[in-house]
Amino acid sequence: MSDELLSKLIAKYGDSILRMCYLYLKDYHLAEDVVQETFIQVYNHYDSFRHQSSVKTWIIRIAINLCRNQMRTRWFSLGRVDEFPILPCSEAYDGMLEHERLLAEIGRLKPHYREVILLFYYQELTVKEIASLQGKKESTVKQRLKRAREQLRKALKEEF
Repeated sequence: MSDELLSKLIAKYGDSILRMCYLYLKDYHLAEDVVQETFIQVYNHYDSFRHQSSVKTWIIRIAINLCRNQMRTRWFSLGRVDEFPILPCSEAYDGMLEHERLLAEIGRLKPHYREVILLFYYQELTVKEIASLQGKKESTVKQRLKRAREQLRKALKEEF
């Protein structure tokens, strides 16, 4: 893999992978570390990429696996926060606050629901791509999306 190709991949996917990792790990610095490790693995293993999926899907799979590995560590579980912090703000930031509440509720979902929400809405993957990425049937992904949306709708309805 050339340095030029790696630079293009980082420019194209770096920010969205960072957002996804942050939503997954709830820690910006850990997310940065995971993104860096993701692109190191992309660089080291690009020659073994079989092109059975898109490059984006392959990179997301690497990032998710690294996030899961991070979440399994004892250090992560000791410092784990169950929700995203919501900072008090003025009325000018009501839209931002609602977005933060949504992110907090997404963070409270079970990992398999949170993952499909992040991949579908934040990474803009199709149900078919998510199913391929997770090694699940499309019907399973659709069901998880439906249940995750219902849980979010219920939680946000109670809050508002």
